[in-house]
Amino acid sequence: MTRSSSRGSRMRKVNELMREVIAEEAAKLKDPRIGFLTITDVRTSPDLRTAKVYFSVLNEDDQEGTAAALQAAHHRMQRAVANQAHLKYTPVLEFHVDDALERGLRISKLLHELEVEDE
Repeated sequence: MTRSSSRGSRMRKVNELMREVIAEEAAKLKDPRIGFLTITDVRTSPDLRTAKVYFSVLNEDDQEGTAAALQAAHHRMQRAVANQAHLKYTPVLEFHVDDALERGLRISKLLHELEVEDE
């Protein structure tokens, strides 16, 4: 295995561990602003200083409130990652709405429209 592929493998493991820890911690939050929340992905910078945490919410109207609640619980999530991940540095968490589902639906709709036009 090459050095870069082993580094990539390690980063995938770190990202997945952080996603699991953050998802568990988010499930414990009692903030009423949080909608039906899923932590979809975590992407940690190579230097382990920052991590982008992507989330989706079932109801689009709950996105803003959920984002605010996650940001308010930032220190709690950070502490959980520090306690469970045992990394040299605990990445600073940045929360972002994951728009992958929305993009997928838009692409599907466009493909369907093209299909209808061809008929």
